[in-house]
This record gives sequence, C-alpha cells and structure tokens, in this order.
Amino acid sequence: MRAVVQRVAEASVRIEDRLHAEIQHGLLVLLGVEVGDTTEDLEWLCGKIARMRLFPDADGVMNLDVNEALGEILLVSQFTLHASTRKGNRPSYIRAARPEEAIPLYLRAKQLLSELTQARVKTGEFGADMQVALINDGPVTIVIDSRTKE
Repeated sequence: MRAVVQRVAEASVRIEDRLHAEIQHGLLVLLGVEVGDTTEDLEWLCGKIARMRLFPDADGVMNLDVNEALGEILLVSQFTLHASTRKGNRPSYIRAARPEEAIPLYLRAKQLLSELTQARVKTGEFGADMQVALINDGPVTIVIDSRTKE
C-alpha cells in the first residue's frame, strides 16, 4: 500500500465538473492499494499518517500532527501510484489491486483515519474520473509505502 501525503492550505475534488469534497488546512492523501495488501498494511499506514508531524508549532518547527494542528484530511484513491514503467512508454498497472480488493481497504482507511485523528475525513469517489486541486503548503510531500515501511 502506498500513499502520497501532502500538507495543504486547501484541496478539493471535482467530479463531472461539480465540487465533490473540499478541505482547508490539512492533508491530501493519495492512496494506492496493491495486490495482496492487508488490513495490517492499512493499519500501519494510517497510523503513520495520523502520527506524522508535518505541521509547524509556534516556533515554526514541524512538530504537530494533523490532529494537533486541527487539520482535515482529503483521502483520494489513486491506483496509478502502483504504475510500473519498467518496459516501454505506457505504464502497467498490474500491481494495483482490483476494485473488489481495493474498495474495502479504501473505505476502511477513511474510517481508521477518522478514528485515529478525530479529523474530518472527506473522500473522492473510488474509480471516478476526478480533478484534484490543491495548494501544497510548504511544500511538504511525503511518500509512504507499507511494504518497505518508509
């Protein structure tokens, strides 16, 4: 399981030219589920996201997690995070989990992030063609992978 976590001043998801979800100060989390990912992968990843100190304290040092910073979370499914570009010029997505495997983990991620942070967690729509807009704050962008634990 892979996530790209971005500290944002604001972020939104539009679907079919309509605003679907938006947050202000918080985290945009792009989540990719890989074939064979488990609830243990999900729990580790969500715990890491919830506890990660990405927000500045009064001294400007990144010492606060999303909960302490009173931030929100926008969670967006992103199967392309598991693209393989080893051969040719067209990425292969064979490592990305099929919807029947990925959707339950994606829905559980929303629930788990809500429980771990008390933050409002909003989502995109799994499988939809989405337009994601953001203002990256910092910029701060972190890539986390449950297989490598980094």
